[in-house]
Amino acid sequence: MKTLSITFDLSLIDHYTLVITVAGYCIVLFALALMAYFFTGLHTFQDFLANRRIAEHTESGKEEKPKVVMTGEENAAIAAALYLFFSELHDEEKYVMTIRKVSKTYSPWSSKIYGIWNSMKHS
Repeated sequence: MKTLSITFDLSLIDHYTLVITVAGYCIVLFALALMAYFFTGLHTFQDFLANRRIAEHTESGKEEKPKVVMTGEENAAIAAALYLFFSELHDEEKYVMTIRKVSKTYSPWSSKIYGIWNSMKHS
C-alpha cells in the first residue's frame, strides 16, 4: 500500500502569495470592523428618526420635545413581536404519516427479473 506523505515547504511561498494573503485578511477585518461600527451606531440613527417624527407631529415647535431613546429591551421586544407575526403568516399543517397494507403484494419494485445483475448478464 502506498503511503502519502504531506510536507510543508516554506520555500514555495513567493512574494505574491504573501501579498494576496495579507490583503485578503485586511479586507475581511476591515469589513468586519465596518459592520460592527454600523450596527453599534444603528440605534443612534433610529433615535434620530424617532425624534424627527415627533418634531413633525407636534403643533408648536416651541414645545419641549421629549428625547426618545430606545433601549435594547424594547428593540428585542419589537424584534420578537415581528418574528412571531411573520411566522404566523404561514399555515401550519399536521404531518401525520400512515402506513396501510396494500392488498396487491406484487410490485415491479420488488421483482427479481428487473435486478441490476440480471440486466448486466444479458447485455
